[in-house]
Amino acid sequence: MFTLRIVLLLVAGLFAFSKGLYAEEIATKADVNSIIANLNIVWTLVAAILVFWMQAGFAMVESGFARSKNTVNILMKNLMDFCIGTLVFYAIGFGLMFGSSKYGIIGSDLFFMKGIVGAENGAEWGWTFVIFQTVFAATSATIVSGAMAERTKFKAYLVYCVFICLFIYPIFGKWAWGSLFNSEAAGWLQKLPTGSFVDFAGSTVVHSIGGWLALAGALLVGPRIGKYGPDGTPRAIPGHNITIAALGVFILWMGWFGFNPGSTTIGNGEIGRVAMITNLSGAVAAISAMATAWILFKKPDASMALNGALAGLVGITAGCYTVTPVGALIIGLVSGVIVVLSVIFIDKVLKIDDPVGAISVHGVCGLWGTLACGLFNAEKVIGIKEVSTGLFYGGGFNQLISQLIGAGTAFVWSFGIGLALFKIIDLTIGLRVTREEELRGLDIDEHGMEAYHGFQIFTNQ
Repeated sequence: MFTLRIVLLLVAGLFAFSKGLYAEEIATKADVNSIIANLNIVWTLVAAILVFWMQAGFAMVESGFARSKNTVNILMKNLMDFCIGTLVFYAIGFGLMFGSSKYGIIGSDLFFMKGIVGAENGAEWGWTFVIFQTVFAATSATIVSGAMAERTKFKAYLVYCVFICLFIYPIFGKWAWGSLFNSEAAGWLQKLPTGSFVDFAGSTVVHSIGGWLALAGALLVGPRIGKYGPDGTPRAIPGHNITIAALGVFILWMGWFGFNPGSTTIGNGEIGRVAMITNLSGAVAAISAMATAWILFKKPDASMALNGALAGLVGITAGCYTVTPVGALIIGLVSGVIVVLSVIFIDKVLKIDDPVGAISVHGVCGLWGTLACGLFNAEKVIGIKEVSTGLFYGGGFNQLISQLIGAGTAFVWSFGIGLALFKIIDLTIGLRVTREEELRGLDIDEHGMEAYHGFQIFTNQ
């Protein structure tokens, strides 16, 4: 009897011990999962902060490429498009883009963030994802500022900002990115029979949407006074501070390390690869833009080289997760050449006045980068899928067709809605300032102050 009791006690003890070890193993796994989730949240939030910092970059680039008498106006536009964009995207835009409504047009379960607490990955991730997407929406909105600089009414620009972050950007974002927050809310561009439209970080969703809106706005507002001679010959209107413009480009480049790697929303080793792919494209694009300008103009033009870097960064944004370093170099190389030729074409042939080259950088190079995914996607080579979808990697034409559909839809949607929106603004509150206000400068007439007090030079151009 005594021996039996000893055996039972030993068995009970072993059972309790093993149960404790199992419970500890479960707790350890839970702790690891919690650490991973928190790491992803922290990385995505840091990336969002970097993308927000791009607002400063846009403000510097645009003001540097414009004349000093319009600097305050440009700074105010970049401040207000972020502030207004934040509010309307919080209230309506995010819900249209990621809610459960089928096409992002009817009611949503995410208006005013009411459905965030019940998000798939928890409220903590939900709030982080919202701020990350908010800074993306603001980036798309601010692109238009530079293309319409120096002659657009401030209040007209504020109205435009409301509508792009309220529904123009979110609805196309729904079509292309709808499943990013809710796996069951995929948009129609993600369900194409030729394969899902690929735009990893927004060459089209963010940049081309903003670029085509910029094209519509610049077309309707018309060129600056003195930009074209009586015979239609374009005249250069130099920016007042290339130093500030260069600083803006470096700030934007830095922000792109949040824009593209941050779009993984996962704090693992992939972010280093995406960052390197992004950097390669920006660097080679700056060189190819400089070389192209050097050949055409006989001088290594600084403004073209600076825009070349941005062109390469825009171009690689769609495929930064799916292309190899060689693909990134080719995409960047072509982007640098395209941006110079596009600036010349828009200026001299279309005679559309774009003071900063926003249409070429964001619209045209965003289009190129999106189509390039259909050529250079190398998922199998990289190791993220079993097959590659790029034409040059044995993927056939399906992905390229999907890219054409997505990019074409973006142009029709953004440019078409943009023309209607700017025309309505023009017929109601007016789009363009008076001749006298333009000559005097928007800083004085729109804001009652100067960016460089005591150094303001008024001209008739």
